[in-house]
Amino acid sequence: MACIDFVHRGAQTVVSPAFQQKLGESSCINCGQCVAACPTGALREKDAIEKVLAALRDPSKHVVVQHAPSVSVAIAEEFGMVGEDVDGQMTSLLRQIGFAKVFDTSFSADLTIMEEASEFVERVKSNGVLPMFTSCSPGWVKFVEEFYPEFIPNVSSAKSPMEMLGAVIKSYYAEKNNIDPKTIYSVAIMPCTAKKFECQRPEMGSPDIDAVLTTRDLGKLLKLFKLDFKNVEPSAPDTPFGDRSTAGKIFGASGGVMEAALRTAYYFIPGTNLKELKLEALRGMEGVKKATIKVNDLEVKVAVVSGLGNARKMLEAIKEGKETIHFMEVMTCPGGCVNGGGQPIDLDKEAVKKRMQKLYQIDAEEKLRLSHENPSIKRIYDEYLGKPLGHKSHELLHTHYTKRDVIR
Repeated sequence: MACIDFVHRGAQTVVSPAFQQKLGESSCINCGQCVAACPTGALREKDAIEKVLAALRDPSKHVVVQHAPSVSVAIAEEFGMVGEDVDGQMTSLLRQIGFAKVFDTSFSADLTIMEEASEFVERVKSNGVLPMFTSCSPGWVKFVEEFYPEFIPNVSSAKSPMEMLGAVIKSYYAEKNNIDPKTIYSVAIMPCTAKKFECQRPEMGSPDIDAVLTTRDLGKLLKLFKLDFKNVEPSAPDTPFGDRSTAGKIFGASGGVMEAALRTAYYFIPGTNLKELKLEALRGMEGVKKATIKVNDLEVKVAVVSGLGNARKMLEAIKEGKETIHFMEVMTCPGGCVNGGGQPIDLDKEAVKKRMQKLYQIDAEEKLRLSHENPSIKRIYDEYLGKPLGHKSHELLHTHYTKRDVIR
């Protein structure tokens, strides 16, 4: 099913089943930017609020929720507060709604870095397929499958943080707590409408994520329960999937995935940390950013791209031999997840920049800034996964992609 509904003057328009089928099978990448850009508000995504509420009312269900790195710096805008991080307050409110556990997707962003950085280092050492492309953005992945299938081998096999956390919730978490995975109802709050598509992909699991709410959907849910952020005591998410580094948190900004990956990939090669963790050249709202990182005798050329128009230009340049890149991060939405298609509509034109600035402020102020130094990441490998790119890790945390027909 498509993740977009048509709405006319606040009332849902009746769409014929034939048209719905055509829309659902179209070459739309489900990014939701049409919803954000529509000047009349005539488009909106389908929400899963009723499904989530039904699960919360079902005593046989163990309902857990995770929230993406950029959600906490955007959701307060639904209540008139711009540029604030309400991570702790949001966690408390989600518990009040009735979720049994509240997890932070930034934890599995750290997990993604362990796998993705290891994959990049392995490709470099074994003369594997380069450049390697990040795989966190489902709109970008679908774009490659449809329009540039020759580049599918370049896409990292690492699942997105949302899907990685979904996988370990229904395996590691279930086993540790003696919970039948079939009773777990796993909800993800994401800045991205394409996550609604991603969780239905058969390549991802059975499914590991049962419902996706956008940041805007979360705003509706909180208002439904008459909850806001002004008078609630902040609390921490549940461990071990609540422990994160700031490398996982900056995933929400364009350049954040690359910066986090390079911090850990660098460590994997010489065995020491980068002296300067802040990679200024990869930060900001520019659509294309490039840098060269020296690792021993190797010069690693990286690119950060946001917006698929820019991605198309880069792919064409790589095909024509005009660009030599080893590692490329691509985010479907301009500026990254802070500007995702499921985020609050940007009435304050500086809101997206403020979201990004808040993420980097968190990175500057906190001490744990490296994914490979997250104690809970070390623990899950020691207790369950073994090692990055190992058999168990590959089984749970990696996937594959295939060519899709382009439907006009």
